[in-house]
Amino acid sequence: MSKKARQKKRGNFEVHENDRQNNVVQTESSDWHPLDDQINGRRDQKYVKNIKPRSEGQAELMKAIAEYSLTFAIGPAGTGKTYIAVASAVEALEEGKIERIILSRPAMEAGESLGYLPGDLEEKMAPYLRPLFDALGDRLGGKKVRQYMQDGTIEIAPVGFMRGRTLNNSYIVIDEAQNCTYGQLKMLLSRLGWHSTMVVTGDPDQSDLLEGMSGLSEICDKLDVVENIAVCRLGQVDIVRHPLVAEMLEVI
Repeated sequence: MSKKARQKKRGNFEVHENDRQNNVVQTESSDWHPLDDQINGRRDQKYVKNIKPRSEGQAELMKAIAEYSLTFAIGPAGTGKTYIAVASAVEALEEGKIERIILSRPAMEAGESLGYLPGDLEEKMAPYLRPLFDALGDRLGGKKVRQYMQDGTIEIAPVGFMRGRTLNNSYIVIDEAQNCTYGQLKMLLSRLGWHSTMVVTGDPDQSDLLEGMSGLSEICDKLDVVENIAVCRLGQVDIVRHPLVAEMLEVI
């Protein structure tokens, strides 16, 4: 049987015999991108007004990010941790304070490998980084987000690929840090270079790791006493989503 005959087409995907053995799926079209609908659906201009805190906890977080090179934003879902971090990164970029934005988030998988997802590294990581892209789209607009990704101004850096790097003149956002081990967080924090800012966000109560593996709470407790590091702990009063979110988190 010829090579062509061994190829089976299913919808928009083309599965090759060799690739099936490696659990890899390739797409027929090189134009496919997992963020097309998401980015293109965003308005093509950034909001002209600056974001404003909606709680005392958010005000403290924004102040800490502006004053410290390393800030931990710890708290329950819906407190605006990720959005404030990304908005601050965009503001620093547009004011020329930094040269690039680096987004990193653990890729917690549900029985599948990143190799199953089509595309390059950025496309494979896109589903895990969607909350960050949502915030970027809101602040920059779809066209500028795509442009910055293409020229490297916005970089996606999976946790496992950060080792050995020194990040100068950068704004680094480590999201969902409760899914990092103590060793991973220690490695990530040591990447901080000159003229850079790092914001680490997470909710220690919502870790997807096995019990006792998350290092976020431990590392925050240890660094809380360091004078030049800010650890901001948000609470349920800082939740800005639907009021039911705060009510549910009180009982579950």
